Amino acid sequence: MFKEYDVIVVGAGHAGCEAAAAAANMGSSVLLATMNMMTIAQMSCNPAMGGVAKGQIVREIDALGGYSGIISDRSMIQFRMLNKSKGPAMWSPRTQNDRMRFSEEWRLQLERLDQVDFWQEMITGIVVKNGTVRGVKTGLGLEIPGKSVILTNGTFLNGIIHIGEKQFGGGRTGEKAAKGLTEALTELGFESGRMKTGTPPRVDGRSLDYSRFEEQPGDTDPGRFSYLDTPRLTSQKSCYITYTNRQVHELLEKGFTRSPLFAGRIKGIGPRYCPSIEDKINRFAERERHQIFVEPEGWHTVEVYVNGFSTSLPEDVQLMALQKMPGFEHVKMFRPGYAIEYDYFPPTQLKSTLETKLVKNLFFAGQINGTTGYEEAASQGLMAGINAHNLTHEKEPFILKRSEAYIGVLIDDLINKGTEEPYRMFTSRAEYRILLRQDNADLRLTEKGYSLGLASKERFLGLRIKKEQIGKLRQELESRKIEPEAFNSLTFQKNTAPLKEKSTLIQMLKRPEISVTDLAGIDQTLEKKIRVFDQEIIEQVEIQIKYETYIDKEKKLADKMEMMEDYRIPGNFDFGRVSSLSSEGRQKLVRIKPETIGQASRISGVSPSDISILMVYLGK
Repeated sequence: MFKEYDVIVVGAGHAGCEAAAAAANMGSSVLLATMNMMTIAQMSCNPAMGGVAKGQIVREIDALGGYSGIISDRSMIQFRMLNKSKGPAMWSPRTQNDRMRFSEEWRLQLERLDQVDFWQEMITGIVVKNGTVRGVKTGLGLEIPGKSVILTNGTFLNGIIHIGEKQFGGGRTGEKAAKGLTEALTELGFESGRMKTGTPPRVDGRSLDYSRFEEQPGDTDPGRFSYLDTPRLTSQKSCYITYTNRQVHELLEKGFTRSPLFAGRIKGIGPRYCPSIEDKINRFAERERHQIFVEPEGWHTVEVYVNGFSTSLPEDVQLMALQKMPGFEHVKMFRPGYAIEYDYFPPTQLKSTLETKLVKNLFFAGQINGTTGYEEAASQGLMAGINAHNLTHEKEPFILKRSEAYIGVLIDDLINKGTEEPYRMFTSRAEYRILLRQDNADLRLTEKGYSLGLASKERFLGLRIKKEQIGKLRQELESRKIEPEAFNSLTFQKNTAPLKEKSTLIQMLKRPEISVTDLAGIDQTLEKKIRVFDQEIIEQVEIQIKYETYIDKEKKLADKMEMMEDYRIPGNFDFGRVSSLSSEGRQKLVRIKPETIGQASRISGVSPSDISILMVYLGK
């Protein structure tokens, strides 16, 4: 009934969609298996993409040739660049999206790929022969042959939904849990665990009093995620802000005795950085109020997402508490919030390609690895799709370093440190964040994506033109000089020191207060010449010049650390026989089996002296 596929992807969430698209675009025959074709790329939680550090990941996916940025741009209803008051390493794009259009756009995009076939059914097991995956088993008892398999099961593996004292099986509200796969994997020797996440209630926007909220409009000049020419917003929908209060807290506290969180019915560990509202008021009892974001779910629907009010309290408690918030006095609830527990597999069981160490050609991506967030899942799916294709076609693995991408930081953290709570990306996790800015993701990654056969020729040619324009503008600024009299007309206005001698424009731009636009205002020749450059080119040159010293420092540090990545550790190396290693270091090395000295150095519990001993032992 089925042909043998190069890649079988199980699960059609954000990870599964990127995995299927990447493998197909690189030339693999792909089967995307999902329990429900109507929920492909469903935004299970908030209707938004990007945000702090997550926005950088979406831009990286796009630069490599993935689709998350394109789909986000096609379905966005608002765009904001976060942290603009801080340095460019912290700038993070975020879109508010039309939930229904996002899912529809992803499905249509996948259906345009001739190499992708679909199958709607629960996958209950995998076929393994001689330590290598050979396909998957379905609930109907079918076997689908495949040369590689990527599991992207999200929150569906033995999922249990909690609302107050009620609990029932489910991977998402209204959808059944996936059964059998966890048991099949643990029988093969995989270690599994339980995690928990949650979602807030959805409400009827017609029942809200928007005059009582603080409006949060989009940017006046909205940007986009993709480096391709995706549509720009000409109109936007606002989000709004309201706050909880003492009355809300008191009502919620009365429901604590019926809370699955406090009653101990929830065993899984939840996300520390996205706690439920009951967790917030319990942990931060001294706070009088908490911020709540009122987010529209689309252009035309009246459904509203109550961001910041994630909860698993009984539905009657949820409604009473909501009604005590300003603007929510007459609120009608579409559905209550809930918590969900699900199985995951500690990611220290994976190689840096996201292939499992235990079974060849089997890959894990997304929440099955203990992460949280659409963006983190999508990036893992992309990398798993690339590497499954490469492995199937006997090509070299594709691995991003920590100095090359946030995606590299994410995967390196997961496979070396593991995670005991849902992992979320932050800029603080990246030691090279000045190099890994959202504005230069294409400069960092598009050539790599093109050489893989993933990024299109259109992207590659666009990058080449961009580099040429950056070079031309930079040359113009280096060659042009300015007299002190001309520049000093800016000094009072910009609160910068006066110029004492003739200097190049590039030197002037190194001053934090001065921009290319400022210089064009006092240099008519420059003003005429910069008209041919897009704002993106001007901004890129400005950032490169202002942060040149810091960028060079980070590059040197990255080059120094990279030397340790060149020290390969043989795959059959027995760490257990190196008696001089510390006890904890030896245990961690035996369990994780790092591929390089650099990777070994980042494992929690492996000391610098352990690394020195290893290098001596390996004759390095």
